[in-house]
Amino acid sequence: MDHRQPPPNKTAELDPVLHSIGFQIEEVSPSQVTGRLPVTPRCCQPFQVLHGGVSALVAEGLASMGAHMASGFRRVAGVSLTINHFRSAKVGDVVLVRAAPLHVGRSTQVWDVKLWKEDQQGKKGSQISESRVTLLCNLPVPDILKHAGDALKKYADAPAAQKPTATSRL
Repeated sequence: MDHRQPPPNKTAELDPVLHSIGFQIEEVSPSQVTGRLPVTPRCCQPFQVLHGGVSALVAEGLASMGAHMASGFRRVAGVSLTINHFRSAKVGDVVLVRAAPLHVGRSTQVWDVKLWKEDQQGKKGSQISESRVTLLCNLPVPDILKHAGDALKKYADAPAAQKPTATSRL
């Protein structure tokens, strides 16, 4: 199976909101979450370029998935998101995304999320934006939501007990 093309229902199961804008989740692990977004009018602002709020949505979504796994599938909550936009992506472009931890602590995690335009060879081209997402972690999961992480466990590429290394740079 080609690892670049996820099963059609993977993103729908993991994050229905991201799925609704056409995002495709590829790798999910405690040390990295990746995916791609074909830029369509559905995710653009009036000037037909990727909406900055969509970039923020993607950053928060992927960082939250990674933090949830890195905390052993305990509940996490985003408390801060900063984003810098460097370039635009227009309708027809494909955006590649990678979220990776910078800090994984007992009560907080910080994730770095980068977006690039895909080049003609399917590789990372020019960087579009970079986000920093801070999350509270290891929060208790209410009994009524104890199955909230089941879909993520199904697709996780690495065991939850495996701690990510925050020293690797993106």
